[in-house]
Amino acid sequence: MINIFGTSFENNRKLLAHLLRSDECFDIIERHIVIAKKKAVIFYINGLIKDDIMEKLMEFFYNNTRPEYLSSAQEFTRHCVPYVEISVVDKPDDVVKNVLSGIPCMMAEGFTSAIAFDMRTYPQRSTSEPEDDKVLRGSKDGFVETVIFNSALIRRRIRSSNFITKAMTVGRESKSDIIICYMDNKVDHKLLKDITERIKGLDIANLSMNQQSLIEALYQKKWLNPFPKIKYTERPDVAAAVCLKGNIVILVDNSPSALLIPTSIFDVLEEADDYYFPPITGTYIRITRYLITIVSVILTPLWLLCLQNPDKVPQIFTFVLHTEPINLPIYWQLIIMELCIDGLRLAALHTPSSLTSAIGIIGAIAFSQFAIDAGWFTTASALYVAFVTIANYSQPNYELGFSLKYARFILLTATYIGNMIGFIIGLVIIFALLACNKTISGKSYLYPLIPFKPNELKKKLTRTRMKQT
Repeated sequence: MINIFGTSFENNRKLLAHLLRSDECFDIIERHIVIAKKKAVIFYINGLIKDDIMEKLMEFFYNNTRPEYLSSAQEFTRHCVPYVEISVVDKPDDVVKNVLSGIPCMMAEGFTSAIAFDMRTYPQRSTSEPEDDKVLRGSKDGFVETVIFNSALIRRRIRSSNFITKAMTVGRESKSDIIICYMDNKVDHKLLKDITERIKGLDIANLSMNQQSLIEALYQKKWLNPFPKIKYTERPDVAAAVCLKGNIVILVDNSPSALLIPTSIFDVLEEADDYYFPPITGTYIRITRYLITIVSVILTPLWLLCLQNPDKVPQIFTFVLHTEPINLPIYWQLIIMELCIDGLRLAALHTPSSLTSAIGIIGAIAFSQFAIDAGWFTTASALYVAFVTIANYSQPNYELGFSLKYARFILLTATYIGNMIGFIIGLVIIFALLACNKTISGKSYLYPLIPFKPNELKKKLTRTRMKQT
C-alpha cells in the first residue's frame, strides 16, 4: 500500500480511483474540473453531500484565475476555499476513509496532498420522542441514527468548555464513527483512559450490531451474569444529565441510542420522569417502581410456596389458596404462560402495525379464558402471570426486564424443587448475582448499598431537590 502521494497528478488520481474503486461503484463520483488552467479531480459519495455548498464551491473554483495559488494544497486552502470545514490530508488511506465517510476530497496538479471538504449530510428521520422512553413532562426530542446530530443534541444542553466530545473510528471494513462524551472536570479519568485505550485497540472487521457489537468486543468475558452492565437511552436530556454527573456517554453512528457508563442497578431503575416532577412526586414514583420491580420477581414463587405449604399460610392470606381443579402442576402452568407471553410479544413485534391490536386481543382471549376453560391453567395462575407481565413494564430498561424474568425462573424452579429451603436458596442466588456483578468500571453493582453509603443511598431511593451550585 502506498502511504504518500507523488508529484504526478495523473498517478495520484489513478491511485485514488483504484483505492476507491470509483469505476465499479456507481455512487462514488469522480468529477474532473479545471481550475486556473490546471487539472483537478473531486471524489465524493453521491447522496452524502450538500448539493448547494458543492455548487457554490465549484462556481468559485471555475472563477479562479490565479494559478500561483495552486502550488500546494496548503496555499490553495489559504486563498481559494471559501468554506470553513476543510482539512489537508497527506495519506491516500486517509483520503479513502474521508470519502467513504461522506467527505469530498480534491486533488489537483501540483498538489502532494488532498483537500477534504466536510460538507457531508446523512439521510435521517426527523427527531421525535422515543417510543420506549417516553415521559409525561420534559422535552420530546430523541436521538436519531446520525451520530453528529446526536452529539449536537447533547451539546445544545451543555454549553460548557469542559464538555468534551472525542471522535474515534472502529472497524476495518465498516469504519464506524464513535463519539465519547464526558465532562473533563468531573469524569473518572482512569475509567476514561481504560475505555479509550480499549476502543483504540479493537481489531474487528465491523460493528454489525452497532453498540452491542462494540460492548461485546470491549468486554468479552464479563457477560455471564444476566443483569445489564450498560444502560441505554434514546433521550438527549438523560445523556446530558449523565455527563453532568461525571459519567461517560458513548454514541455510535447508525444507532438511535447512547451508552451510559458506568451503570449500577439503581442507575438502571432510574428514569427521566423522576426529575420532571416535584421531589415528593418523584420520590413516590421511584419508590413505587422499586417495590413493583421486587414484587414482579417474588410474587409467583411466593404464591407457589404458599400452595406447597397451605398449613403455614396466615389466616388473612388463605384466599390465595385456590379451590379449582388442577390438571397441570402450578409450576408448569407459570412457566408455560411466561413462555407464551414472550411468544405473543415476539409475534406483536413482527406483526404489521395495523394488525398489532388484533393479535393482542386474540392472544389475550386465547391464552386466558379459552385456556382456563380447556383446563390448561387456573384463573389464579393467569391473574398472577398477568400482573407480573404488566409489572415488568414499570421500569424502562428492556434488558433488566429479561434479567428479572431469569431471576423469577430461578426462584420458581428452586421453590418447586426445594420448597421453603429452595425459596431461600433462590433468593440467595439472585442476591449473589447482583452482589457479584460489577460495573464496567469494576465497582459494585449494588453501590451505594454495597459498600453501604447511607447518604448516597438516600439520594438513590428518594428524589431530592437539585442543588444550585
